[in-house]
Amino acid sequence: MSIVRGRMTDSHSGPLVVFLIGMRINHFRKVGKWFPVFRAMGPMLRELSAQPDSGFIGSEFALVSPRQLLLLQYWRSFEALESYARARDAQHWPAWTAFNRRIGDDGTVGIYHETYVVAGGAHETVYANMPAFGLGRFTGLVPATGSRNAARGRMRGSGGDVEEA
Repeated sequence: MSIVRGRMTDSHSGPLVVFLIGMRINHFRKVGKWFPVFRAMGPMLRELSAQPDSGFIGSEFALVSPRQLLLLQYWRSFEALESYARARDAQHWPAWTAFNRRIGDDGTVGIYHETYVVAGGAHETVYANMPAFGLGRFTGLVPATGSRNAARGRMRGSGGDVEEA
């Protein structure tokens, strides 16, 4: 990925859902337990990326530690995220039921998610001398200049109603 020089911000406006989902390998030697959990995410991401109307905006992968992986996902709405999670004909549902059947509460691998619903105009971003990353990677980058130079201005630029201090 090429570096975008200067200060940039994302071009997203409207509501947003930030979804953190990940796994923790609790027993490295039990590869047969944790590897299928790890492998299940790729097909889901390919499926979502191929469906622009799904509400999925994009995701970034992070290695939190040698034991813990994280996917930072962006969605247009909680309803879109929930609809995908509950769809019996999509990749997530069989992966979820397989996890519960094979792993359950045996402790070999942990999974987690956190969901944050962000009202329209209640976010801001800045990327300085970075390759396209995060929300800006998926919604487009614009220069963080003029009214978008400071965090407060970027918040207003995304439609936020920020009070003066």
